[in-house]
Amino acid sequence: MTAMTFVARNVADAAAAASQCAILPLFQDEKLAGAALKLDKASSGSIKAALELGDFTAKLGESFMLVGTGPAKRILLIGCGNSNTFNREAARKFSQTLYHALSNKQASEAMLHLAGLGLKEKEAKWMLAYLARHLVAASYRYTATISKPRSAMKLSRLVINTKGALKLQLASSALNEGKATGQGIAEAANLANLPGNICTPSYLAQQARKLARSSGKLSVSVVDEKQMRALGMGALLSVSAGSEQSAKLIVMNYKGAKAGTDPQVLVGKGITFDSGGISLKPGAKMDEMKFDMGGAASVFGTMHAVTTLELPLNVVAIVAAAENMPDGRATKPGDIVTSMSGKTIEVLNTDAEGRLVLCDALTYAARFKPAAVIDIATLTGACVVALGSHATGLFANEDALAEQLLAAGIDSHDRAWRMPLWDDYQAQIKSNFADLANIGGAGGGSITAACFLSCFAHDYNWAHLDIAGSGWNSAPKGATGRPVALLTQYLLDRAGE
Repeated sequence: MTAMTFVARNVADAAAAASQCAILPLFQDEKLAGAALKLDKASSGSIKAALELGDFTAKLGESFMLVGTGPAKRILLIGCGNSNTFNREAARKFSQTLYHALSNKQASEAMLHLAGLGLKEKEAKWMLAYLARHLVAASYRYTATISKPRSAMKLSRLVINTKGALKLQLASSALNEGKATGQGIAEAANLANLPGNICTPSYLAQQARKLARSSGKLSVSVVDEKQMRALGMGALLSVSAGSEQSAKLIVMNYKGAKAGTDPQVLVGKGITFDSGGISLKPGAKMDEMKFDMGGAASVFGTMHAVTTLELPLNVVAIVAAAENMPDGRATKPGDIVTSMSGKTIEVLNTDAEGRLVLCDALTYAARFKPAAVIDIATLTGACVVALGSHATGLFANEDALAEQLLAAGIDSHDRAWRMPLWDDYQAQIKSNFADLANIGGAGGGSITAACFLSCFAHDYNWAHLDIAGSGWNSAPKGATGRPVALLTQYLLDRAGE
């Protein structure tokens, strides 16, 4: 986990503040003022000289490092473009520029003079939350199986000079939210990046228990295969039938609100490796099927943020963890299994296994009397075709829930796009031999998969997030940690209601 400290302070005199690096946001259409003017005088006019020489023009995304001659050992100038066009997109660019400018420097501590951005309270809070989140998430490095990992940014402490910009309490709260979200993103990415011979269903159960030890409000229970049989989870068990790894249904129960308050329920697809089963996948890029537990990883990352921030909510996280492998006991195409709900399913393709583990988890979720249930899954290649890697596919049986998730995605810049869930598509998953088929034929693959799941979510408000495109990248290869930011923002919004 990335170790980084964020501190909000009111600094009366920027020129007198000792720092390894003073960070100054500068606009193209504004003269030097405030902290920038004081630091310019303290450095014998070096900032004004850089501007006059044209070495630094303050255009958006530009940075320029000066050697300080006073208490600030370095002065980092970051261009913000025109002041009247500085919006959230520009704020994200600012955060990215700051990270890249310091990533190859030796400064372990820096001070950002926030007032130079001239932001109003709401936008200043958003800016600080995003900045903290980005610095933490971008500093994540995979180290588990590498003898010489890539070096990370040296910066470990960022002081925010809030004087003239934002109250200390609000700044600290925003920084804490951003840091917790960034850590959650890193946690999710790390779990998904682990190889399938390490990150097994049992390993995920161990990680849940480890998380519970860090929070007195979190308890964990694990349903094993014997208990699954007693519960009638034939769909979930059909996926793990060909694997030496036993399936696990991992339940993390966070109690941050009064007893009896209906919980928000997160359900994650945790296929720790997906060979396709008897419907074996092509060999090319099969290694990337270690990422097929990206939904489960995002649930872990979100629960890390929830417990760190001690949100005043009740949240239940359910991870349906299994490995999909072919052997003599594996489920075959044409087999019929009975789900926990009692519905029978004709398994026409064993590579459409995520919906089989999720349908039993969704039925199990009803026992918690949820306020809402959100499942997250790397479910369909069809979603990648439809939306690419930028947007998560969103399906919902309730408009208000869909709007809340869309709004959280926009606010966190971890965006989703709502897809149809019309009854017209249900005909594609009919079977002559069972209540449902697990695939819907050609056309609308992400939609028919969501329609399948919807058959097990009639009893509550439900949404499905298909992250097959947004959950990982092939080049460069690695997990993204999405949609932890969206989910955390959604829960922060519910906590604020």
